[in-house]
Amino acid sequence: MARVPFIAGNWKLNKAPSEAAALAKALKHKLADRGDVTVAVFPTALSIQATLQSIAGSGVGVGIQDISVSPRGAYTGTNSGVMARALGCTYVLVGHSERRLYYGEDEAKVSARIRAGLDAGLLPIVCVGETLAQRRAGQADAVVHDQLAGALVGLNHDEVVKLTLAYEPVWAIGTGETATPAQAQAVHASIRSWLTNAYPAYIPNQMRIQYGGSVKPSNAAELLACPDIDGALVGGASLNAEDFAAIVAAAIA
Repeated sequence: MARVPFIAGNWKLNKAPSEAAALAKALKHKLADRGDVTVAVFPTALSIQATLQSIAGSGVGVGIQDISVSPRGAYTGTNSGVMARALGCTYVLVGHSERRLYYGEDEAKVSARIRAGLDAGLLPIVCVGETLAQRRAGQADAVVHDQLAGALVGLNHDEVVKLTLAYEPVWAIGTGETATPAQAQAVHASIRSWLTNAYPAYIPNQMRIQYGGSVKPSNAAELLACPDIDGALVGGASLNAEDFAAIVAAAIA
């Protein structure tokens, strides 16, 4: 059975509530006819409620960009997965390269956030990817495999299959650089091979692996045509309703 494409828009630290509401309203209109493609957006935490209100009834999911490892308590400045789920979120983004770079999130912290997300009833999108130095050293596959092993440790098969993976080469995020379809497909195939060696066959067959790294309307169709690329984690282009809708349209095939 073919995997249904999954396009997610990471708005990062952009779009105040009124701006997020306007973008969500535009997306609700533009994505009304998107076939079977799964779509979700990840606004900043302060704009989640406005986004949920404006996009309600569209079938477009809303996620939170990060959560605490604890559902509640004395953790000033963090966001609860349980509270995000109660608000109406469906997804949580975990292990994004910016979280790893700026906030020191290693595999242990990524793993703990996956656990917290699943316990809260959220569906994690788990990001992995190598730096430019690691790629030049021929370490891309090894780095990604190590990240997967560390992040997914302790999960049972029923939990693993709920995850979406996102391969985001760090050197192609926000730089305008994009992995060629051949480069992206090679790592996606390597990830699926790792899953095949680690889990029963239904898991690699069902699990969706997104590509993230300067995805835009001009390159989306070629990337999404690759056999192991099941969607996209979109950054800058997701801030424009027309561009994001064009990427979603490229996934309809």
